[in-house]
Amino acid sequence: MTKARLRVHLIRSHLIVMVVGLISFIVISKVASHHLFSLHLDTLEDAGVLIQETELIVFESFQKAWNSSTFWALFVGVGATIVLSGRISQRIVRPLVKMERISRQFASGDFAERVPSSNIAELAQLGTSFNRLALTLEDVEQRRRDLIGDLTHELRTPLTILRCHLEDALNSQSSLSLKTGEMMLRETRRLERLVNDLQELSKAESGHLSFNFHPLDLRPLIGDLVGRFSSQLLDEGPTLELDYPPHLPAVLADRDRTEQILVNLLSNAIRHTSQGSIKLRVWTNPKEVWISVEDTGCGMAPNEVPLVFERFWRSPQSRKKHKKGTGIGLAITKRLVELQGGQIQVESKLGQGSIFRFSLPIA
Repeated sequence: MTKARLRVHLIRSHLIVMVVGLISFIVISKVASHHLFSLHLDTLEDAGVLIQETELIVFESFQKAWNSSTFWALFVGVGATIVLSGRISQRIVRPLVKMERISRQFASGDFAERVPSSNIAELAQLGTSFNRLALTLEDVEQRRRDLIGDLTHELRTPLTILRCHLEDALNSQSSLSLKTGEMMLRETRRLERLVNDLQELSKAESGHLSFNFHPLDLRPLIGDLVGRFSSQLLDEGPTLELDYPPHLPAVLADRDRTEQILVNLLSNAIRHTSQGSIKLRVWTNPKEVWISVEDTGCGMAPNEVPLVFERFWRSPQSRKKHKKGTGIGLAITKRLVELQGGQIQVESKLGQGSIFRFSLPIA
């Protein structure tokens, strides 16, 4: 069964409304007009007008005039309704047709066109939502392309290194040297780390990570991490400081995931801070415990700060100094914080350092 188009539905609905209105008018008038007309004639007779002999002729003339006017009222009303309904429905349907055409362009990968504004409030609101959806889809598509490009770049380097050394060993028919073996092992671990990070990020973004929520005392966890990272710092490197209140309430969180967050943030701070200090600070408010990692490292430019939690994004300073990072750690960190009911924020100034802080709900 063929479905009628919206424009046909609109015209049909206008016709139905108009016809129902006219029929109601005609039926009511038909019933009441004779009685009212007769009363009017009686009033004229009481006033001295002699119309008794011509009363039948008057009624017949009135009936003919009424029937004729009814026909023309229906004819003109239907015609006017068709014309006006056609124009109004065209005005309503035009932006919807354009949305349908633009949606087909979206399906083919073209996100350039937008729906123009409409004078009809509902259509204007729909157009705004449609354009907002287009921007979101365009952003998602760009992220997908960037992800594929970055992933290809990250995988190509270690795979190329491994392939070249294996080909050299096979062509020369010699055994691998210890140095070459160590290098290949390092690149293999880099690939493994990248794959593990991608898997972890995929689970985090899809909400498939498992969490074991329970009241967690942060003091032992933070103390253990500070001791562990302090032993990794060189004498000429940054100092690691700890600042937290004497009474710290327990938070409702997963211990392993919270440790993962802190490890990612501390590792990031150490990687970008060659001198100065790294401070791990803890404070509370009535509903949350906040933890910040503050460093005096290279920092970021203002236009780089909004990108810091994007997948595979790394600042130019980081790409120059550090080759091992995958650019996924902070994206995972952000998702782990959000999945535990917290929020994460960042402040940074180029050449002065960065502050990463996140919250966890009090148990």
